[in-house]
Amino acid sequence: MNKILVPFDFSEQAQHALDLSTNLSSKLDNVEITVLHVIEIPSTAGMNTMGGGEMVPDYENQIFFIELMDRRKAQFKEMESKYSGNNYSFRTKLVLGNAFKSISSAILEEDPDLVVMGSKGSSGMEEVLIGSNTEKVVRTAHCPVVTVKTATDPATIKKIVFASDFREDQDELANQLIALQKLFDADLYLVIINTPGSFETTRESAVRIKRFVNKYAIVGAVAEIYNSYSEEAGIVEFAGDIDADMIAMATHGRTGLAHLFTGSIAEDVVNHAKRPVWTFKTK
Repeated sequence: MNKILVPFDFSEQAQHALDLSTNLSSKLDNVEITVLHVIEIPSTAGMNTMGGGEMVPDYENQIFFIELMDRRKAQFKEMESKYSGNNYSFRTKLVLGNAFKSISSAILEEDPDLVVMGSKGSSGMEEVLIGSNTEKVVRTAHCPVVTVKTATDPATIKKIVFASDFREDQDELANQLIALQKLFDADLYLVIINTPGSFETTRESAVRIKRFVNKYAIVGAVAEIYNSYSEEAGIVEFAGDIDADMIAMATHGRTGLAHLFTGSIAEDVVNHAKRPVWTFKTK
């Protein structure tokens, strides 16, 4: 792992994401951390219309953005000084624009090995209609994304739940999962969530997990079958029951109508889980 991108909005959750990134990077060699902050520009930040369609400058918003830019630049300068002198490199990036689009562009430009993001979660109509920027990044990023909501010390991540149906061969996914296990020196709990809508016997589920373990020579793994009313709830519940330190999942990254009708289990888990969630994009 050489490059980590940390979208940063100066929230408590963003600081948790940055702390996880720096603590993890201090145990590795030659890691570059890029902290990205996006200042979103509302439609009223430019000109306002008066009677007759005349355009006049919105000086109040202009002054606000000048002050905000200066404040963020000063905060980034302090941050660069605070994190200098470590065995990883640290840089900041300040851009204007839409948060999700700017983060997506940065992922394409920077080509990081990992994105680490803070997440507040969402609920009610916000979750149904728009979700969060974090969920959108999880859905679209071509690289792994880890989301955090609370302070997380990478040294304490020793139990990782990997939830899947284990029906398809996923060589790249298995390689990333093995690398994740080695990164944290953790035990893997490979779990299939058995729901009323897709019920199968324990024997059938166990055979698929065993095949996955043998095919990819995974060590330090425990096979589990967990019953719940939904896959999303089951993953979160199982992780809580065994007091897991992290959840790992694959996401198909569906967008548009496909995402509207099928949704994403990974995004739902990211939204509702209290513990860190590491997602891998699959084809």
